[in-house]
Amino acid sequence: MPILPIRRILLCTCLTAAALLAAGTGTAWAGAQDFSFGVINHAAAGVKGDEALRQALAETDADNLAFVVVNGIKSPSESCDDALYAERRDLLAQAQNGIFVSLAGSDWITCRDRENRSDAIERLARMREIFYAGEFSLGASRLPMLRQSLTPKFRSYAENTRWEVGNLLFATVNLPAANNHFLLDGGRNNEFEDRLIANRNWLQHLFAFAALKKSAAIVFFSDGNPFGPPPRHSFFRTQRDGFAETRKLFTELAAKFPGRVLVVHGQGGKNKTPAHILWTGANLGNVGVGERWLKIVVDDHLPQLFAVADADGERR
Repeated sequence: MPILPIRRILLCTCLTAAALLAAGTGTAWAGAQDFSFGVINHAAAGVKGDEALRQALAETDADNLAFVVVNGIKSPSESCDDALYAERRDLLAQAQNGIFVSLAGSDWITCRDRENRSDAIERLARMREIFYAGEFSLGASRLPMLRQSLTPKFRSYAENTRWEVGNLLFATVNLPAANNHFLLDGGRNNEFEDRLIANRNWLQHLFAFAALKKSAAIVFFSDGNPFGPPPRHSFFRTQRDGFAETRKLFTELAAKFPGRVLVVHGQGGKNKTPAHILWTGANLGNVGVGERWLKIVVDDHLPQLFAVADADGERR
């Protein structure tokens, strides 16, 4: 009997899982805890155009991956128009693996209108319409997902998504780089404060769901690194740490969770040194993705369950 590639197995199994979810059972599929997934960082400052994204997609298509997460669909220097958004969505839809998009700050925060005023909120809404409207991943392997927007109170936050492979839970969370989009302007910081409430609800929901399912681990994907160094203070002004609340919440929830918690973010630098997972506490780890895509191995024979693999398959 021929051995099928993992993405074909997942595709068949995901259809069954989708049927179960549609039937209201809430049951996820069971599977061997031994697979790999890829993460592509297309929000890196040095990225221009889609050449690097196409190359990374070609390489991940050639690998035997369960799915691929793409952090950001454009670099800060690229335009924010609908045509570019649509072109990138079509490109991701052509991938062989299931593709999940993790929203990056470069996708919307840096956008300006014709009068050079911030167009961030309008572009954020447009990103949600174009990239976060369906119930399945992009790409040929259509994996089912659930969104935070299913909760009426948080119906705007479709970019916060979750899915399962085996007994692991995976999720994206909107944490843009550049201090979590905390603005120094006077008055209420509407977008930041509203998203802070939504993300708190999202993290609490995910940890509760994973505990109920007895998941072996939760893996989060974000643009910003909530465990990075706090912003620098100037002589004239003290800058608030936009990740402080989220970092505290991650730490508190992970301490009560019996499994592993891994945060994969887009602040990995230029890959001058090989990426590795930094573990803090008993079970909380984070790893940054640089300009090259990152392959992460899940293997229940590993003491920490996860390892980073290079192009030759060497684990770190």
